[in-house]
Amino acid sequence: MEEGTFEKVGQSEKRMYGPKGIIVCGYPPSEHSFLLMFTEKAGFHDRPVIFAGSNDASTCLKEILSLPALWGMGEVSEMPRALILSGFTHKELHQVMSAYRHAGLPRQFWATLTPVSETWTVGRLLEELQKENKALSKSSS
Repeated sequence: MEEGTFEKVGQSEKRMYGPKGIIVCGYPPSEHSFLLMFTEKAGFHDRPVIFAGSNDASTCLKEILSLPALWGMGEVSEMPRALILSGFTHKELHQVMSAYRHAGLPRQFWATLTPVSETWTVGRLLEELQKENKALSKSSS
């Protein structure tokens, strides 16, 4: 990532950066209720879920996380599919990703909030995730 580095996430109870929250990008409105049910069943009912719609692409992550829970629910998001997690512990991150895989849900980008990324717009973070994905795909070929 530009201006940042990858850091391996262990299984500790160490809380990562930011307030507790989940920013949802790129999910069609027809899947919003299902995603809320998924987060509850995965044990994260205490996390505000915020749906970033197409109009939120130019809003910084810190601002998005300050919005009320369920902001944007039912709105269209033409962005790439992603979950941006904030304030999770290392162990919780593994837990939610594992639950997502076991549920057989579509492939998506994953990100966690950092001191660097919190000032980025949602669109910029998603662009960086797409670049990383492309670079990783090339290196594994």
